[in-house]
Amino acid sequence: MAKLQLDNAVSIPETAFELSEHLGFSRAQPALWAWYEIAGSVLSHYVVDQHARLERLLNWFYHDLGFQPREDYFSVEAADLCYCVLKRQGNSTTLATLLVLLAKQLDLPLEAVLLPGQTVLRIKLNDQISYYDPLTGNALTRNQLHNLVRGELGNAAKLKPSHIKPASIKRLVTRMLHELKAGCIVSQKYEQAMECCNLLLQWHPDDVTLNRERAFIAQQLGCIKVAISDLQHFIDNSPHDPVIELVKMQLKELSQHSQTYH
Repeated sequence: MAKLQLDNAVSIPETAFELSEHLGFSRAQPALWAWYEIAGSVLSHYVVDQHARLERLLNWFYHDLGFQPREDYFSVEAADLCYCVLKRQGNSTTLATLLVLLAKQLDLPLEAVLLPGQTVLRIKLNDQISYYDPLTGNALTRNQLHNLVRGELGNAAKLKPSHIKPASIKRLVTRMLHELKAGCIVSQKYEQAMECCNLLLQWHPDDVTLNRERAFIAQQLGCIKVAISDLQHFIDNSPHDPVIELVKMQLKELSQHSQTYH
C-alpha cells in the first residue's frame, strides 16, 4: 500500500475519495464524476427564501435522488463517501457530508455536528439554530440530541456545548477514517484497518488510544513486535487510564510470543 501523507489542507469530497481509493475500497474518479453531476443539478433548487431553499434541498436529496441509510450501517461501504455518492446509501457521516457540500452550493450555512456516536446537521437561519438527522432529513429537538448522547455515553451524560459545536473539515474526515477503521475491523480487513490507524496517527500523534487500537489490529496480523511497541507506548503515556491493568496483562501475554512474519 503506497504511502499517503495527510496534511491540514484537506478538502471534501476530494480527500475522502482519495482515502477510499488509497485503502482499496472504491475508485475515486467514477465517484467524482457522479458527484459533479449531483452538485451541478442542485442549483435548480435555488429559491430566494432560505427556509424554502433548505426544504427543497432535503426533499430533493431524500425523495428525488433517493439517498438513504445503508442497511449494514456499520460496514465499510456505509462509511465510504465514494460508495455513498455512487450507490446513494451511507451512514450519518457520509450523508451529512454530502448535504453540507450541496447546501454550500445553495448558499445555505449547513454544518456537520459530531455527536458521540452519530453525526447530525446544524443550520442557523435568521438567528435561529435548527438541527436535522442526516439519515432521514427530519428536524431534531435538543431533547432528541440529548437522547442520542445518552444512548452513546449513558443515561447520566449531559448535552455539552462541545457536543454541538460545528465540525471542521479535518474533524469530519477524521470521523470518516474512524468509521472506516471500525468497518474494516468488523469485516476482518485488518491490513486496511491498520492503515486507517496509521493515517489517523499522522494527524493525531498524541492520541494514545489509537496506539492501543493499532496494537489489537497488529496482533490480528501477527505483527507482535508492533503490537508490543504500541502497548508499551500506551502504558508509558497513559499511566492512569482505567484500562491500564488490562493493557499490562495483554503486554505480558504478547511478550511471551515470538514475532510472526507475514
